[in-house]
Amino acid sequence: MGVDLSITLGGARLANPIVTASGCFGSGKEMSRFVDLRSLGAVVCKTVTPEPRLGISPPRGAETAGGMLNAIGLQNPGVAAFRDDDLAWLAERRVPAIASVGGHSVADYVRCIEALRGAAGLVAVELNLSCPNLEDRGFMFALSAERTAEVTAAARAASDVPVFCKLSPDVTDLVAIAEAATGAGADGLSLINTTLGMAIDPLTFRAKLSTGTGGLSGPAIKPIAVRCVWQVHRALPHVPIIGMGGIAGVEDAIEFILAGATAVAVGTANFYDPTATEAIARGLLDFCNTHGIASLDEIRGQVKIEG
Repeated sequence: MGVDLSITLGGARLANPIVTASGCFGSGKEMSRFVDLRSLGAVVCKTVTPEPRLGISPPRGAETAGGMLNAIGLQNPGVAAFRDDDLAWLAERRVPAIASVGGHSVADYVRCIEALRGAAGLVAVELNLSCPNLEDRGFMFALSAERTAEVTAAARAASDVPVFCKLSPDVTDLVAIAEAATGAGADGLSLINTTLGMAIDPLTFRAKLSTGTGGLSGPAIKPIAVRCVWQVHRALPHVPIIGMGGIAGVEDAIEFILAGATAVAVGTANFYDPTATEAIARGLLDFCNTHGIASLDEIRGQVKIEG
């Protein structure tokens, strides 16, 4: 029996559902020594902003039980350099790319998207909404349905490719914010971004990050991420979701697909196993062959809940 792992993500046809999580894979240049990038569905690149950013002073990363904390501060070369260098590099190798964009205002997001219009190989744009909105007292866009809708509508109007909104789990009603994003024109959702965490060295009494708090990722957050995907898919069953948060093996990927994810993004696992993405893609094919699954559509959203 032949297995078809291909998916449609916001209008783009991808060979399989395994993509990279933004910020954990760069643009694939360094990782191409370990992974055949063409074996992946797409590379989701590190978030870029209108102008270059140096990021936050160290320490800005710390290992935790079952994961890691980071506070990088969106260090990046700026959208123009990204477009002319990294995005062009991926296009030359015919690797589908998803650009992650961020900013401190709605205008920042629009500037990034306008700079990316017409870029070869770009199949979608992901809005990193866990950025502080300086027009709204520094609150993250993702914490407000109204602000999420505002930036999404502006991005959708400016973009010539599908727009995905990356949402935070640190909200009281994720479904309401997901509905605001899709209502404003989002073609899909990325669930979830990191959750806010903190670690302290008990010997020095110092916080392990220079900012005090940072984003927690890795296996520790997987149950939260699976729950978020399930809740949003149940409310918005026709909206494509890129599921992420603690995916380290093929069984993790299957969990997200059963919860309703169209694609799955591998992030923190790349730091301790740079071959993780390709291994999961191979493992997914083996899983489908073993269990007689011809297409992932057969199991997507098919979690069984007893009682």
